[in-house]
Amino acid sequence: MARVALVTGGTRGIGEAICKGLQAAGFTVAANYVGSDDRAKDFSERTGMRTWKWNVADHQATLDNVASIEAELGPVDVVVNNAGITRDGTLLKMTYEAWKEVMDVNLGGCFNTAKATFPGMRQRGWGRIVNIGSINGQAGQYGQVNYAAAKSGIHGFTKALAQEGAKFGVTVNAIAPGYIDTDMVAAVPADVLEKIVAKIPVGRLGHAEEIARAVVFLCSEDAGFVTGSTMSVNGGQHMY
Repeated sequence: MARVALVTGGTRGIGEAICKGLQAAGFTVAANYVGSDDRAKDFSERTGMRTWKWNVADHQATLDNVASIEAELGPVDVVVNNAGITRDGTLLKMTYEAWKEVMDVNLGGCFNTAKATFPGMRQRGWGRIVNIGSINGQAGQYGQVNYAAAKSGIHGFTKALAQEGAKFGVTVNAIAPGYIDTDMVAAVPADVLEKIVAKIPVGRLGHAEEIARAVVFLCSEDAGFVTGSTMSVNGGQHMY
């Protein structure tokens, strides 16, 4: 029977690429989303994967929806914490609400999904948790104290939880993407984007599928000796 993988923020961009990669690797994939129902419907029609709608910042909703997934598909053995938002602004202009929302979704979501799935993984003696961090959580970024703090927190969360899961066959790793050709990056003004690409040694933006391939490896049997690591996939922009 195929193992079940849950991907948060899974119906678009990097999340969709991860879902497709895991499905191709033989996993049964459940995709979480919180935005457009139409986009989620289109995703399911194109891929055949089921979707569940809830905000990963909501602890009880996460527990309830993971229970629903497990009742319908089976135990969740793989979690990819990809859901994330931005509410950019300098500290002087940033509201507390903008700070809290980013922390609750980007970092709190990792805690909530792990809380819902880690005990079962540990009990069954096998599990994979992959948290999507960011180059901006490693290097920082002007106007993103909330986002950079949350993503940096993910890297610390990963290392700590990896120590709890290691002897039970549960690995916990992070991936820190650089600038990827998603809708979010496409919205960046052309002149700004040109300056960003100029700082990437390989000379281009990354592709969502390149992040997905890294995730698939970390979720595989082959990665059983890899835990507590942060894999930088950024074209050499930040060597950490």
